Amino acid sequence: MIWLTWRQFRTQATVAVAALAALAIYLVILGNQMRHAYTADIVGCLPEACTAARRDFEDAYGAPVALIGALLLGVPALIGVFWGAPLITRELEEKTDRMVWNQSITRTRWLAVKLTLLALASMAVTGLYSLLLTWSASRYDQLIGGRFAALTFASRNLAPIGYAVFAFLLGTTIGLLVRRTLPAMAVTLAVFAVVQVVLPIAVRQHLMSPVTTTVQLDQTAMERSDFMGVGPDGARIDGYTAPGAWSLTTTSKLYNSDGTPYTAQQSEQCHQNDQQASMACTAQQNVHFSYTYHPADRYWRFQWIELILFGGLSLILAGFCLFRIRRYSN
Repeated sequence: MIWLTWRQFRTQATVAVAALAALAIYLVILGNQMRHAYTADIVGCLPEACTAARRDFEDAYGAPVALIGALLLGVPALIGVFWGAPLITRELEEKTDRMVWNQSITRTRWLAVKLTLLALASMAVTGLYSLLLTWSASRYDQLIGGRFAALTFASRNLAPIGYAVFAFLLGTTIGLLVRRTLPAMAVTLAVFAVVQVVLPIAVRQHLMSPVTTTVQLDQTAMERSDFMGVGPDGARIDGYTAPGAWSLTTTSKLYNSDGTPYTAQQSEQCHQNDQQASMACTAQQNVHFSYTYHPADRYWRFQWIELILFGGLSLILAGFCLFRIRRYSN
């Protein structure tokens, strides 16, 4: 049974290994280039030159890192479409199911072996790709940050492994239900794309309860690089958290020390030509705002949660397939 699975899967396996080898060579070269640039231009830079050096580093390597990350997001989808969807539909369309499922090996065992081997292959290919990208982009991630950004989070460390095995089982399940290869491939791609879009937008931030903190708007707070300014509508902030944290607040209402709303008239009082004087005036008004975020130390918990979540969904889909195929009729 294992030999038969290999015979049917060897073309896909060869393509996957060849693609992974080519990407590995590129990622090793890219990673070494970034490490050299980081050591030469970033480490030990003078304060007045660090901002420009960081900007140049991001301009040079931001696009390649984002492109490779986007490709990694597509790997689970390709696995679901080309490995999962045809797994059963190919047997049905070629009528080989009538022979295979009437041998001494039961159809349940036949499917269990295939699901196990190909799920492990999916996890191995995606895991190696993720490991290579995580290593290659480590200096970029260390300097630029944003580990919780949708593209970065989904293309590093453990999460892609969960996506891959889920996409494979999703494709297999849809193929079992649809019974036609091309429609099953199209439905698999559509469903997985929806999951990948909805997850970072509407689900991920709710997997753990966020933290809400009150910030005194003093001059130190306003000098933060991620603080965008004060207006009559409130404080405009972007990632106002500790380094590496995930901010869920971009604009926050301002309040006076007694809890009353900060008014437009108060804001106008501090509008001066000199920025430092305006900031000092605002700081003297004793106003504060609140922001909501996930601390940086939750990153690995989020990674494990998504791996376990998609692993659990994969087991449910595998169980459904094994149950359904026992009652399958041509």
